Amino acid sequence: MSKKQKTIQNEITLSGVGLHTGNEVTMVFKPAPENHGFAFKRVDLQGEPIIEAKADYVTNTQRGTNLEKNGVQVQTSEHVLAAAVGLDIDNLLIEINASEPPIMDGSSKFFIEALEKAGIVEQEAEIEEYVVKEIISYKDEVSGSEIILMPAEEYQVTTMVDFGTKILGTQNATLNTISEFKNEISAARTFSFLHEIEMLLENDLIKGGDLNNAIVYVDKELSDSTMEKLKKAFNKDNITVKPNGVLDNLTLHWANEAARHKLLDVIGDLALTGTRIRGKVIANKPGHAVNTTFAKKLAKIIKTEKRNNVPTYDLNQAPLMDIHKIMDILPHRPPFLLIDRIIELSDKHVVGMKNVTMNENFFVGHFPGAPVMPGVLQVEAMAQCGGVLVLSTVPDPENYLTYFMKMDNVKFKQKVLPGDTLIFKAELMGPIRRGICHMQAYAYANGKLVAEAELMAQISKVK
Repeated sequence: MSKKQKTIQNEITLSGVGLHTGNEVTMVFKPAPENHGFAFKRVDLQGEPIIEAKADYVTNTQRGTNLEKNGVQVQTSEHVLAAAVGLDIDNLLIEINASEPPIMDGSSKFFIEALEKAGIVEQEAEIEEYVVKEIISYKDEVSGSEIILMPAEEYQVTTMVDFGTKILGTQNATLNTISEFKNEISAARTFSFLHEIEMLLENDLIKGGDLNNAIVYVDKELSDSTMEKLKKAFNKDNITVKPNGVLDNLTLHWANEAARHKLLDVIGDLALTGTRIRGKVIANKPGHAVNTTFAKKLAKIIKTEKRNNVPTYDLNQAPLMDIHKIMDILPHRPPFLLIDRIIELSDKHVVGMKNVTMNENFFVGHFPGAPVMPGVLQVEAMAQCGGVLVLSTVPDPENYLTYFMKMDNVKFKQKVLPGDTLIFKAELMGPIRRGICHMQAYAYANGKLVAEAELMAQISKVK
């Protein structure tokens, strides 16, 4: 059953401080159109530049997942993105007036609350989901961090963390279905170890940090000088260590809150693939570096598979249209009729086929010693396939002709040779208006994409 994309109904504003800059930040969640995905808009900069939430823009993973496009940055994007994914939202514009979203309490809880308050609505377009068919993995040999993605019926995540410290030890967390995110994961707060806090303070970072938006695990003895620095940094009169090794008065929501927060980070970072995932993620010792490297790898695999998504068909089945039915619709005739069969036809797409033989007229001159099907004829064949789609919308197709208006983004990827079976797929990019249709067309052979083009054509009645 197909599912529809979602966005929010109304815009909603949140304010707080950025963890590393300490600046006041105002963030506005805004509805976004279909197929928009997630994007950040820096309204404090000239031109209000937009940075799409894509793995390609990850430049730095120190203390968070930081994106950069054309010199414009967005820091610590992962908690906001995790909230959007956790609520099954597909399209969202996030306006901020600083380089990083507000840290809030170090979790995704407040973002979840705001997005739910804004209202979540279905859109018309269907969700594009990447269905995992085989195991995909990545391992960082230096850190030992590893991410494995395997087939599953829905999006699931398991994280296993081991920091080699007595205070935290080994922890696991699992999300069996995305609907559990709100109650089981979203309130898990970010955490640090005392030795990291000392380093951050020395480097003048975590200016917006206080003991209410990060769990601090005390993994070493707390010296008097460190205690004074912490009191000053966090504006506290007194700082203590609880029996469970957590600094000051924070109470853990769960014993494995650290593993749950790492799971939250994995979901936020993998949102950068730009596609919903149907599969199970197992992340061993995850971190932003390994998460985003895996997200980049996965995004490339998804792009390649999408491009090479060859329509499958059964050659033993009778075609939807044979050559005679095609000639009833199209005005073309041999040697310029370049499709042999129509395999699929709906009101929005068509799939056709051509057997390329050595007997084709064009091979006589292109090129006799090394015959290759001309690219322009591949485009013409795609257009003829699209012509069947368009002319099938009128009751008397024999009284119409189809004329090219425009070709855009034409690309030839592989040679087409005698003996190849070409598969053509053309999809409408919008409704047909006044006889004008805009199509995205693809040609495949030998399990690979050989050509693609955006085509615009008009059907006109024969006078």
